[in-house]
Parts: sequence; C-alpha cells; structure tokens
Amino acid sequence: MDRPATLQDYKAAMLLSGVGDALGYRNQLWEYNDSGPAIHQELQELGGLKNITAQLPDWPVSDDTVLHLATAEALATGKEGEELLQDVAARYVEGMKDMEGVSQLRPGTEGGFRVPYNPDGTGCGAAMRSMCIGLRYPWPEQLSTLVAIAVETGRMTHPHPTGFLGAVASALFTSYAVQRRPITTWGLGLVKEACPISKSFVQSQGFAVRETERDWGYFTEKWEWYLELRGLSERTGPVLWPASYGPAERDKVYKSFSLKGWAGRSGHDAPMIALDALLGAGSDWEELMSRGGFHGGDSDSTAVIACCCWGLLHGTEGVPPGNYTHLEYRERLESSAEKLYALSHTGGDKYDP
Repeated sequence: MDRPATLQDYKAAMLLSGVGDALGYRNQLWEYNDSGPAIHQELQELGGLKNITAQLPDWPVSDDTVLHLATAEALATGKEGEELLQDVAARYVEGMKDMEGVSQLRPGTEGGFRVPYNPDGTGCGAAMRSMCIGLRYPWPEQLSTLVAIAVETGRMTHPHPTGFLGAVASALFTSYAVQRRPITTWGLGLVKEACPISKSFVQSQGFAVRETERDWGYFTEKWEWYLELRGLSERTGPVLWPASYGPAERDKVYKSFSLKGWAGRSGHDAPMIALDALLGAGSDWEELMSRGGFHGGDSDSTAVIACCCWGLLHGTEGVPPGNYTHLEYRERLESSAEKLYALSHTGGDKYDP
C-alpha cells in the first residue's frame, strides 16, 4: 500500500475499533460464547453482517472501548510524560471505578499511576485499550516513547509483562499500520525491536524490575512460537496456514495460542489473534470479523485490536454503513481520532501532511 494514512483513516481506525468491540461483544452474548461455529450460525440467522445495525440498546460497546477512549482522550490533550500518565490514571479510575486494579491507582500523587506488581496481571485489558498510542506516536523515531507510554499505561492495571506487553503489541501494530509496514513483518518487529526496548525501559525505571524480569519470558517465547507456526520467523511470507481453517478449526488453534484455554483473554494472545485475522483477511471486512471477532474466546478484545488496524489500512470501504453509522460513542471516537492525527502529523519536517 503506497498511499499514506489520512485523517479519514485515523477516524476509521477509532470508529471501527468500537464496531469490532460492539459486534464481538454482542451485549455479552458472544464475548462469553465458547463456540465459533455457534456464533457464525447466530450471525447467519441475523442475516449476516450486512443486516446488523450496531446501535443501542442491542449492540453496546464494552469496557474495551470505554477504556480505549479514556486512553485516546488523554493522549489527545497533548500532555507528555508524567502529566500524561497521571491524566490517563485519573480517566481509568473514572471510567471503570469497579475494575480490578484501578482502585489501587492514586492519580495526582507522586508515582500514583503505578500499582504493585501482580503475578496474575496477565489479562488482555491493557492490550485492548492501547491502539491509540500508536496513533499518537506512529513514527519509527518515536518507538521508545510509544513503548514507554504503552508499558506505563498498561501496567496501571496489568503489571505482569504478559499483560502490559500486550499494550506494547497493540500500540506497535497500529503504528506499523500508519507506517504502511507489511503486515507479515509486524510480529517480528514486536519480538526483535519493541520487546528489547520495553525491557530496557522497565529496568531504567527501577520499579518491580526483579519480578518483571522473572516473568518476562512467556510473552516473547509464545510470540516466537507463533511466528514459527506461520512461517514468519525470519522471512516475510508466504504465510503458512492450516489446510482447513474454518470457525471450528480456528477455535482449536486460538486455544493453542492461549495461556489457560480461553482464546484472546491474555495480553499476548489478544493481539496475536488480531494479527492472525489481519494476515488472513486482507481487505475483506467480513473475513476480518469472521476470524477476529466471531470465535470462541474473548472475541470483542481481539476484534477491537484487529479492526483498529484494519480501519487504518482500508478506511470504511466495504463495511456496511449499518455497522458503524449509529455506533455508541461515535462522535467521541472520531473526535479523538482528529486530535491524534493533528498531534502526530504536525511539528515534524518529515511528516508534515
């Protein structure tokens, strides 16, 4: 893809991330359904994606979008450093007052954006709200900033590396989509470029270093395993796919990605399933949702990541208007996208539009 990312692509990224969330969530009915074939059967009975008008009350967004918006709207203020982190922490507390971990944040106090290390903080909650970090810091020379913000905002609720490195992955993949970097190289970039920078950053901060280093290996090892599985460890394709890879087969494969059998529930495998869907779907929206949003697992969290990146690459072309026209929070999603585009595409000689 030669054309650069536009303002409309940014708006599509934020908007479609919400669409993927609402569709994959289906008011909790599909998020907690462990059968991809059953979800596809229900989708067919609804008349397919083209027949779905995603709006309240039947198609609300989940906490994934609430917290993604919290992150995006903090970034859209233009704040930097600790001032930004304190703002994000305050927005998380306000947005999800009953969310586990958030109650330990103390925004406004010194170091109040950090919580104690938690060996169980491996979930996907950081991954599903961090794509917008890649919209704010999309350029190669901003990678260390992207990593720092993703790590610190990620470990506000998920201080285990399997959790907060998911935030790095989602932010990184979104930045790669802005850069138009080939999708087949994204996973290798995560393992070889972003993860070492993430580890150095954690060490430089002097916070929970010993525990983080102790538990570091699983995330990178599982990603190296995935890249080997898809033939992307050292080259850029062609992608290796199973001979048969329909909804039932994907459920089994996605479980093999997972930490404890619930596909997409953890920080490493939510972006992994999203990337798998992007690699397989190309420019086909229905195929993207089939792979990334309608599976037996944490389907809204995988879709919110996949659809954000897809929107950057393809806009809303081929997406039934009913899927997004009346989406909950549409105005806020698009408004934050406009501000993030302005912040990321001005001020630098190389990237002025």
